This record gives sequence, structure tokens and C-alpha cells, in this order.
Amino acid sequence: MTSDVLISLEGRLGRIRLNRPRAIHALNREMCEAMSAALLAWRDDPAVDAVLIDHAEGRGFCAGGDVVALARSGAGDGSEAAAFFHAEYRLNHLLFTYPKPTIAIMDGITMGGGVGIALPCQVRVATEATRLAMPETGIGLFPDVGGGWHLSRLEGRVGQFMALTGARLDGAECRYLGLATHYVPQAALPDLIERLAAAPGRAAGAAGNFAGVPPTARIEQNLIDIARLFAPDTLEEVIAGLEAEDSDWARSELATIRSKSPLSCKVSLRLLREGAERESFEDEMRAEYALACRVVQTHDFVEGVRALLIDKDNRPDWKPAVPEAVLDETVDQLFVDLPPEEAWTPFPEAK
Repeated sequence: MTSDVLISLEGRLGRIRLNRPRAIHALNREMCEAMSAALLAWRDDPAVDAVLIDHAEGRGFCAGGDVVALARSGAGDGSEAAAFFHAEYRLNHLLFTYPKPTIAIMDGITMGGGVGIALPCQVRVATEATRLAMPETGIGLFPDVGGGWHLSRLEGRVGQFMALTGARLDGAECRYLGLATHYVPQAALPDLIERLAAAPGRAAGAAGNFAGVPPTARIEQNLIDIARLFAPDTLEEVIAGLEAEDSDWARSELATIRSKSPLSCKVSLRLLREGAERESFEDEMRAEYALACRVVQTHDFVEGVRALLIDKDNRPDWKPAVPEAVLDETVDQLFVDLPPEEAWTPFPEAK
């Protein structure tokens, strides 16, 4: 059992605390497996009424997955990365299908893998410190952990905007967009957790009792432009639309997109287009697993992690360097299903 996750029972409340503060609680395979084991044990336990997921000390809920380890695996045969994705996506799916109330406290940095364990929960608490993002296109990856499902179902192309730009949303924006179900001030979190332990079966009501009025969501003023300019399903059309706009906001978002991996941006747009049509979260996870196993071995992922997280020169050498050079055939190959014996599978108990 790993010490990177603290698992306990507080009355009838199962509590999972991420405990890897030096890495802002970034997930590794052992953490995913420990969380899943606890959730499976509590699933049919009559002594457990609800499950709370939060973090121990540190400045964030979860910064994502351990992408440096994934890149090292991707530079080789990719087997360790595949094992991680299989365990992580099983956790995501288990939470999505969990029969008991689940609560995530998205306090501080909540990105990538952290979003993947928060959004399936029925009660999702944001605070004034929340910074939620899916920044994967900046490291040559794509918004996985169910991103193709969750982001594609946001109103007005906000999901496509998030996927392409990696925009960081604060707690008020998360509440406004429905990514969070409640906005609770940080100062009230200890009292909220105490109330949840006392009455875990009434989690939504407890969160509502401590909820505050969030400030105005900054993203609201840009929603019309986001719906219009991010409506196309091709990266070239999105870029052309932003280029034609005469506004500081459009110029800023255009510069951001141009700094991302063109291949990853095209992959992300296709993932959201297909994800919007999927009939089940299980289908989404199966498709994302096949995609992740291939993308993790691409030049752009290994290079993106090097530039942003290892050498930290922030000068990734994307190949291809421009969207027009990314062939449709290249993207098609990444989306091919795995053969049945290699495909992702959920826990039998979570079907």
C-alpha cells in the first residue's frame, strides 16, 4: 500500500486523501490502484454511506498524472505508460459508475488527472483557490481521463476552447459552467468535512449549507466569442477565425494555441467531436486508452514533457510545426481501435 494516498473511515464516510504534496499530488499507478481498491471495498459495504476525495497538505488538489514518468516510458516501449493509463482510466470509470454519493473538493490546482477524478463525482466543490485546467496540448498529449466525454458536453464550445488553449478556470468560472456543483470558501472546508463525516448521506445538502456566493465568472463575457470562434471542428478554421478578429482577447488566445502541439490540437478536436456521440463512458475510456497508448510514444509528447517539465526551456520543437503539415492520415492512425486482447476494460464490478 502506498503512502501517497491516505485512506480512512470517518464515521460512515470513506475518505481518500491524495498525499504527494511535493508533486502537487500528481497521480502515479500505485495511487490509482490504491484508490480503486478502497472504492471497491466500500462499494457494497453497508457501513459506508459516501466517499470524500480531497488532498492533504499542499497547494493543490491534483496537478494531473506523473507525465515525466509517462514520457520516459513513451521514449521506450510504452508498456509502463499503458499500465498507468489502464489503472487510471479504471479509476475514472469506477467513480463515474459509483452507486454511492461521491464528493470531490477541488481546492487549488486541479488539472488533467485531477479533473478526471473530480468530474465523475456527484458533488464537486470549488473554492476561491481553484484553478482547473486541461493543459495537455501544451505537452503533446490530449485531454484524456474522460475529457472527450466531459468537455464535449459543455455548453457553447467551452470544451473545445479549454482543450485547445489549456485555459485555467477559477472557482467562480467552474461553478458558472457546472464543472463544480458548489462554491465553498476555503475557510469553511474544515466545517464542511466535519458535517460530511456526521451525515455523509446528505452530501449535497451539506455542501449547500456552506456554499458562498461566487464572484462574477470572468469567462461569461467571452462566451459568445468562444461559441462562435471555436465552433469549427478543424484547427485551421479556428486559427483563421481568431486571426480575423480585432481584439486583444482573440490575439491572446491565438498566440496561446500557436504555442501548443499542432498534432495534439487536431487530436483533441477530433476526440471531442467523437466523444459527443459516444453512448457510454465505458466506450469513451476504451477509445481514449487506445489513443493514449499511441500518443505517449509520439515525438511531440516526449518533446513537450522535455521542454516544459524536464529541461524547462519552454521551447518545444513540435513536429510537424504547423497545423497544415499534420496529415489526416497521421491522426487517423492514432485513433485506430486496439485489438480486443489489448483493449482497455473496466472493473467487472463497475460494468
